[in-house]
Amino acid sequence: MALQQENKKYTYADYLTWPENERWEIIDGTPYMQAAPTWQHQAISVELTSQFNAFLKGNRCRVFASPFDLRLPQGHQKDEDTTFVVQPDLVVVCEKEGLKGTGYYGTPTLIIEITSPSTAKNDKIWKFNKYEKVGVQEYWIVEPTEKIISVFTLQENQRYGRPESYTETDQIKVTGVPGLIIDLAPVFASIE
Repeated sequence: MALQQENKKYTYADYLTWPENERWEIIDGTPYMQAAPTWQHQAISVELTSQFNAFLKGNRCRVFASPFDLRLPQGHQKDEDTTFVVQPDLVVVCEKEGLKGTGYYGTPTLIIEITSPSTAKNDKIWKFNKYEKVGVQEYWIVEPTEKIISVFTLQENQRYGRPESYTETDQIKVTGVPGLIIDLAPVFASIE
């Protein structure tokens, strides 16, 4: 659901004044309220987070799960002026300097979005385009119903190439974190 005043672009400064018990995202200045995720969504998120966390202990990279305020600035926007504030399901951050308050200001290494009917358009169009534009190295779109994960990797031309697609019998070698392999069998078994 979008909440909007005519011709107003909302920023992270506005976002910080909204009720803490509500989940919001701001996409290009327009706020969208987030519904609570399904149990299947949560089960996939927990399993992915567990596998990432087990590997990343003692590593310079860290994994964070939603709620986590990711602020992606345009140009030289200050943190409070950012008009793109999202709640990715998982974020891998390897540069800790951007960790601030309730999340991260800057470009993370990897983002994972677990789609639902209400978020698929944002995940596959607006977020995809923004993540590519700001240089997110790796972007995963998880589709729980189909048990498919599409992995987009930033190419030398700074564009995402054709995705690699994986199912519940596969393993994914994480490009942004060398040596990390995610086993999808337990990820999708968690929703059966």
